[in-house]
Amino acid sequence: MGTRLDALNAIVNNPEYADYLAILKGARNGFVYGVKIRFPHALVMAVLFGRGDWATRVRAILRATRTHAVNLASFVALYKSAMLFQRKLNNGKQRKLDTFFAGLLGGYVVFGDRTAINEQVVLYVVSRVVATALPRAYPPPNPSSGAPVRPIPPSSTHFAVFSALAWGAVMYLFAEKGHTIQPGMFSSMTYLYKDSDRWNGLKTLLLHNT
Repeated sequence: MGTRLDALNAIVNNPEYADYLAILKGARNGFVYGVKIRFPHALVMAVLFGRGDWATRVRAILRATRTHAVNLASFVALYKSAMLFQRKLNNGKQRKLDTFFAGLLGGYVVFGDRTAINEQVVLYVVSRVVATALPRAYPPPNPSSGAPVRPIPPSSTHFAVFSALAWGAVMYLFAEKGHTIQPGMFSSMTYLYKDSDRWNGLKTLLLHNT
């Protein structure tokens, strides 16, 4: 048993296989991360807003968790595979736009179908991409310093303006063009701003909606 394990460890630690094993490890990490972030979210949503009996809700939780985890694992594996393929085409060297094209391929193949989960993931990514346009609170260190790359928070002033514009826009769209709002957010906003306008007694004012 020890000899077999030693042989496997030798393969795993062999630099010749590192690029291919990184794809496997990336898929594993994508699956685990997908489970970690989707399961709690699906559980809370099923408890608060789920419909049907508990067996139906449990199936919905597991289905959403599996879908998110598999999609994220697939994206990471495809992204790393595309990066490896491009490096091999360029004599082992990575070019700046390789990451963009690998992400482009993965985004289209894995997240291109419009499902509820894919829409949530893509909108999450889009919000982060848009937020990168905000000026940072302080300049990054000089690349020549060798300091590790760390996220820098946005400028407080610019974030306040960004926040005001975002909330102003979404409230206007909800009121005037509700059909354009993402379904999950539309449901949340309906609960907050529409359902709170209706009650027929003390119980439906304070304990639950009508």
